[in-house]
Amino acid sequence: MSSRASRDVLGRGLRVLGHAIRTEPRLFTIGTIGSSLFGLLIIANSYVVGWVIGDIVVPAFAEHRVSTGQLALVAAVFLGISGLRVASIFGRRLGAGFMQFRMQARYRGAVTRRYLSLPPAWHQRHATGTLLSNANSDVEAAWGPIAPLPFAVGTIVMLLGALISLFATDWVLALVGATLFPGLFGLNLVYSRRMSPRQIRVQQTRAKVSAVAHESFDGALVVKTMGREADESRRFGVFVDELRDSLIAVGRLRGLFDPLMDSLPSLGTLAILLLGAWRLRTGAVEVADVVSVAFLFTVLAFPVRAIGWVVAELPRSVAGWDRVQAVLGAEGDLAYGEGTLSGTGPAELRFDRVSYRYAGGPEVLRNVSFTVPAGRVVALVGATGSGKSTIASLAVRLVDPESGTISLDGVKLPDLALSALAGAAALVPQIPFVFDDTVRGNIALDRPGVDEDAVRAALNLAQADRFVAGLPDGLDTAVGERGTSLSGGQRQRLTLARALAGEPRLLVLDDATSAVDPRVEAAILGALSGADAGASILVVAYRRATIALADEVVYLERGRVVATGTHAGLMASHAGYRDLVTAYEKAERQ
Repeated sequence: MSSRASRDVLGRGLRVLGHAIRTEPRLFTIGTIGSSLFGLLIIANSYVVGWVIGDIVVPAFAEHRVSTGQLALVAAVFLGISGLRVASIFGRRLGAGFMQFRMQARYRGAVTRRYLSLPPAWHQRHATGTLLSNANSDVEAAWGPIAPLPFAVGTIVMLLGALISLFATDWVLALVGATLFPGLFGLNLVYSRRMSPRQIRVQQTRAKVSAVAHESFDGALVVKTMGREADESRRFGVFVDELRDSLIAVGRLRGLFDPLMDSLPSLGTLAILLLGAWRLRTGAVEVADVVSVAFLFTVLAFPVRAIGWVVAELPRSVAGWDRVQAVLGAEGDLAYGEGTLSGTGPAELRFDRVSYRYAGGPEVLRNVSFTVPAGRVVALVGATGSGKSTIASLAVRLVDPESGTISLDGVKLPDLALSALAGAAALVPQIPFVFDDTVRGNIALDRPGVDEDAVRAALNLAQADRFVAGLPDGLDTAVGERGTSLSGGQRQRLTLARALAGEPRLLVLDDATSAVDPRVEAAILGALSGADAGASILVVAYRRATIALADEVVYLERGRVVATGTHAGLMASHAGYRDLVTAYEKAERQ
């Protein structure tokens, strides 16, 4: 990394810390005061040691006696300084720890809220493991330097105080400090420049490892059933080895830096002893002065390293901050209006000349127009890739169309408030997602108004009440992560019950009952489309029995609506539709 780039990293890292200080000024002040007091007490302690050696110990050896009062005074002084040092350490760690943890909590929350506000299209362009790394290790990295920051600031105060005390003691001895202290700062600067690219590489590699690990865990079933454990382990091992090598490179540099940081104060102590002996012979200083300054240099190494810790963490902090800001500054939000829906009961959904394409891809839908009348069931039928799932996502506004309009009861979806749309329309996706919670918690989701009666009514409509009653603890049965203790059909019925519990006016089923027995599926759709049905239904359907239950069928080919009508009518009039449904039926029988 070039010198200019290193300076840029250093400057940007300090700006990140400045943001933290402005956000938590009280905690930073507490930590800095504690650290500054600690540094000044180190100076005071060195002069107390010099006083004890020069004025008490040396005379005691010369006179072969020591005063009890002097010993009591020495003990009281050391105990007092020790007590103050304990208080200063407590204040330093309290301020730094609370400040760091608060900043991490604040930005973890901000990243998570941003994830939830961004549309699915954005998430599809980013690996889940990388997103997890953003919310966890990147946030930790961004605020890593906060822990040693108050200590480093206090160390600077200590060094300034030490220089003043040194010049007050003897200008010759002070020259050693005036030479040593800039050397320590220069060494830290060199260390930062060399460490910067290594830390950035480590942070980037951590994200890769997280992404591959998440993908491996998520696809564990595929890996096991296909016998690809060894290949997946090798694939993961490549990134783990890269992270190992990156961390080793960091460790090597740190291993070189730490001994140098320890040796400089030791060399300063040696110089003080040599110069101090000469100054003693000339009578310029006393024994207490030499001992105080020498002791000060022996305890200098550890506090000064705090500056190195901050400087060393700045490149990693900048890398983490950039990755976090990439999430917080991500574009693509769906803007919502303030509109609401009047009336109750089933809502009418209308697509009017809707076209859509995924980012950088070909057009998926072209001039799609159809209507789901209030209280009716409309089935979307088409071959794989014809745009059915895209229509389902558009219907509940997970994405917006490239052109055309989609409206609910005559109100365009972008004009509706988020709460109004979420309360009126519900999507049950192809792949059911079940939280690691109880059955009751998965259905209610702590939503206002979804009480015990609403949960049981939703389970009844979803034909899930019987299997839930057979679970060990009924509604209070924990279903495990992603519902691993349930079958595929049971998970689908739970997610359907979750949607129904909110009493939506429009229900969109994206092949949401594919794992359910056909008879149970027929019972579910029959209950949903009965005379007392509370929702209009748009269903992506494959089974002939499911399609036949719909009031109307919308037939898609390559992103276009090529025919609409009843199932029986389309079977008689449209060869493409008839061939597709017949193929579905044959595949199901086989």
